[in-house]
Amino acid sequence: MIQDIYIIDNTQSVKNVLKQIFKDEVDYQFKSVKTEELNIALQNIPDMIIIDEDTIDMDIIELCKLIRENEDNSITPIIIISSDWNKEHRIEILRQSIEYFIIKPIDQEYLYFTIKNILRLLQTNRRISPLTGLPGNVQIQTEMKKRLLNKEKFAIFYFDLDNFKAYNDIYGFANGDEIIKFTARTIVKNVHNFGMENSFVGHIGGDDFVAITPKIDYEKICKNIISEFDIGVLEYYNESDINKGYIEVANRRGIIEQFPLTSISIGVVEIEAGRFKNTLEIGEVGAQVKHQAKSIMGSTYIVNRRKK
Repeated sequence: MIQDIYIIDNTQSVKNVLKQIFKDEVDYQFKSVKTEELNIALQNIPDMIIIDEDTIDMDIIELCKLIRENEDNSITPIIIISSDWNKEHRIEILRQSIEYFIIKPIDQEYLYFTIKNILRLLQTNRRISPLTGLPGNVQIQTEMKKRLLNKEKFAIFYFDLDNFKAYNDIYGFANGDEIIKFTARTIVKNVHNFGMENSFVGHIGGDDFVAITPKIDYEKICKNIISEFDIGVLEYYNESDINKGYIEVANRRGIIEQFPLTSISIGVVEIEAGRFKNTLEIGEVGAQVKHQAKSIMGSTYIVNRRKK
């Protein structure tokens, strides 16, 4: 996944240094903005912000407070680069919940590993599902907000497995985890098969997944995922259940019930500029359209194309 790093640097000198340091790293993207363009950086909710104190035209403490007071960037890691050696000054900056203060002249190797290690910790601690290796809720919300703030046209796919609890009851959670991982691979493969750099796949938790893409042929993606899922999921059932087309599970009263084999339901929501005010509104429509898909027997998808 591309790491978006914004540099507040009125001369772009630090950006030039970073582009040289990371010239062989394709997963890092550096963008430079001036202090008066701070909102550009904030609305894109970057993975990291780097500030060159020597080139900015406002008080560094006030600048740090502005960033930290922004709800979407309250936990965005910040690195300050400065030629000010004064200890009290450095301590005051760190009091603003700034992660690192690097003194000039810049040691390029030190800066390189500082950036990489901070972002690695973020991925490990906040964003990655330990089961699927996909970004979790924090990054899902970030990706949605970023696109809303930039008034992009995009689509969100909501995925959910049908009759998955019944599968876990019979085959156990370990086998259930294997179906979860298979589902993740299937979604990632088909979303990224379109070669879109701006696509995203996240794991909400359990058997719930999300994908975000630019406006493209949603139906083709859905059909491909369903086709591959319906064939591949059979590998996780025994021959007897496959032949029957269902599994039998005893309910709380001891009565045997029949459940169809696990299928996948997909709800797709088109996002047009101005249609939604926030991610909560998107989530509400997403839940509705996914519920509609789940009400249909077997693997299916429904696309919500309403403009208002």
